[in-house]
Amino acid sequence: MGLYALILWPLLGFAINGLLGSKLPKTVVGMIGTAAVLIPFVSAVSMWGAVQEGALVSRAFTFLQVGDLHIEFKLLLDRLSLVMALVITGIGTLIHLYSMAYMAEDAGFYKFFAYLNLFVFNMLILVLGANFMMLFFGWEGVGLCSYLLIGFWYHNPEFGYAARKAFVMNRIGDLGLLLGLFLVIQHFGSLDYQVVFSEVAKVSHPQWVYTSIAVLLFIGAMGKSAQIPLYTWLPDAMAGPTPVSALIHAATMVTAGVYLVVRSEALYALAPVARDLILYIGLATSLMAAFIGLKQNDIKKVLAYSTVSQLGLMFIALGCGAYSAAMFHLVTHAFFKALLFLGSGSVIHGMHHEQDIRRMGGLRKAMPLTYWTFLIGTLAISGFPFLSGFFSKDEILLHTFQHSPVVYALAVFSAGLTGIYMFRMFFLTFHGTYRNSHYPFEKVHESPALMTIPLAILAVLSVLGGLLNLPHYLTHNMAEGLAHWLAPLFVFGDASVHVEASTEWALLGVAVSVFAIAFFWMRHKYISQGAVAEEDADMPASGSVLAHKFYVDELYDSLFARPLQRLGEWMYRVLDRKGFVQGTDALGAITLWKARVAARLQSGNIELYLIIMVLAAALMLGLEMFA
Repeated sequence: MGLYALILWPLLGFAINGLLGSKLPKTVVGMIGTAAVLIPFVSAVSMWGAVQEGALVSRAFTFLQVGDLHIEFKLLLDRLSLVMALVITGIGTLIHLYSMAYMAEDAGFYKFFAYLNLFVFNMLILVLGANFMMLFFGWEGVGLCSYLLIGFWYHNPEFGYAARKAFVMNRIGDLGLLLGLFLVIQHFGSLDYQVVFSEVAKVSHPQWVYTSIAVLLFIGAMGKSAQIPLYTWLPDAMAGPTPVSALIHAATMVTAGVYLVVRSEALYALAPVARDLILYIGLATSLMAAFIGLKQNDIKKVLAYSTVSQLGLMFIALGCGAYSAAMFHLVTHAFFKALLFLGSGSVIHGMHHEQDIRRMGGLRKAMPLTYWTFLIGTLAISGFPFLSGFFSKDEILLHTFQHSPVVYALAVFSAGLTGIYMFRMFFLTFHGTYRNSHYPFEKVHESPALMTIPLAILAVLSVLGGLLNLPHYLTHNMAEGLAHWLAPLFVFGDASVHVEASTEWALLGVAVSVFAIAFFWMRHKYISQGAVAEEDADMPASGSVLAHKFYVDELYDSLFARPLQRLGEWMYRVLDRKGFVQGTDALGAITLWKARVAARLQSGNIELYLIIMVLAAALMLGLEMFA
């Protein structure tokens, strides 16, 4: 089976659960779905040593051949795709296990696991494909699965709207990606990674070619990875079940844009304008999402805007050319953000579907396991020293300082905002007094083991994840670090940090100070003073703007959604009802009239037939004579 074992097991799980799941016990369905992701994870781990010797390539068949363009269905397992495959299948296994308990009472249990398996299959196609065409195939596949899973509870019209919004906004980005691939074919004659990147290194093209391709590919990444202006779909995507938020919208699908840019490093190295665009859009996204997160009261919405902000931080690293730093944060973010989303799901499960943090409080006593694991996730994302998020964020901040002190200052400010909104959410949820009058505290309960075991595993990974790429001030031997592991893949090299040791320690002190300020400020406000999140009516004007997300959704509705909706309604009234419907009705009426005339002529009266024959003969003779 080789590499194909990585993608065929999830596809097999999708087929079995999709076709037979309604007739199987839920436990069997869950075990099949989980095993379909666990087996590829074990296979990927077993291939670690082989990948160190060189990339593994496996060709199946010719996917498309048009003229000189030859595209094959071919898998590539190199160091980059192996890291992504391990994240997808490893985190995916834990989320499948968690879902067996979280979705146990849902009538669509088997469909949910079938969709999850199909998503993992498409995500693996995206990262394991050996050419841009297979990446695009997986890219569109995960978009479809995202639509299905966001709108999984389709009985709620708002959830269906959120699914359509995600689908449409991603199609906007996908158009940019598709146009970029057309330019790649036009100028390089192939979509195969090896051919394109070797051509980039050897043959010189005009600067506009590299810039145009890089910008168009980034537009695709903007859609998938929720960057300004294509980010508003991600918070609304929280309408889906919480395991969907953890798997698709925190750990895997939204990182596809980061993977695309890292994979295309050879193109971006020759397109400095595109890299600057990535840097500043990532910075703006990180700041804007962090500000919005300050005033959100839905526990999943806070985490959603946190995801957008952290993705912006990864794109800042990409804009600085620090590809390994972006990948390092991608991996650690997958650990602690999956932990936080699953932890929020545990809270929602224990609170009987309550998601408003203003209606929570004091849950640490009723949910101790969820409390401690959620605390670890909050500390990790906020930059607590020596946890995974601390090391990955610190590496990105070092690169930004070297690139531009102004960008560094703004990135540090964004990191500080992260600590503020995360600890605000944490203290309001788990500390203070219980504030829900609709659901008694006595009924709040800890989640079952199938949900808490994945939380514990992810908590351990959130603590130890920094070991993947320890900074040189802790060890001078980086032979086992992620940066060293990925270095052979980069055609033009990865950005490295060159700062004095004293400067590095000073920057480290700044990062720790920012964390401490955020922690103690929020602790004083929400524990010592016992503050509670404001109601919208009580907010100052600035807080109301943040609570309404800078009114970007309203702006998009006014500029795009409503005009298009009115255009659709006009086309329905004028073209559809009056044009097609009335036109079709008129055509039917004419046909009926002709049928009635024909029926009168064919009455069966022989005398009438003779008269018609005589008249027709006379008409023909007359025409002949005058002609």
